[in-house]
Amino acid sequence: MMQLQETTTQKNSLFNAMNSFIGAVKNMDQTILLPSLLRDVPLDEDSQMSSLKSEEEEGDMYSYYQLLKSIRGEIEWGVRHGTSDETRKESMKVTRSHSSMSMSSLSSASSEEEDEIEDENLQSQFQYHLTGLQMVLSKLTDQANSLTKRYKKELGIGGWGQ
Repeated sequence: MMQLQETTTQKNSLFNAMNSFIGAVKNMDQTILLPSLLRDVPLDEDSQMSSLKSEEEEGDMYSYYQLLKSIRGEIEWGVRHGTSDETRKESMKVTRSHSSMSMSSLSSASSEEEDEIEDENLQSQFQYHLTGLQMVLSKLTDQANSLTKRYKKELGIGGWGQ
């Protein structure tokens, strides 16, 4: 009985979402043997893929193939150094502002109440970002699967490997 409960809980886990995305991108990578065939193929035809378009950038299937592979690499190996340096600088700014706020709150009489509020705030922030990350990974998984199907359709091999 306990095993059944764990599997339904695991279905919604972050690890499962990451593994699904990584698996979809690996499948996409193994299916798409000639990524250059994706160049200049518009995303318009597929509703899943057209949601990838931004208002400023048109893009083609090849650019999104590269994007999905890049995101997979960042999940598997971590964020690249250039990006992580910028992220570190931003987080240091946030940490400094929080630490200065924390120092002033220590001098106040209601510091215990503020700590409780801050802990609740951290928990809600964590839940918010975790939910967002799971939704984004789910959408990216769908888009990787859609790109793979579209590639097969373009080559006329829709029923292969099913």
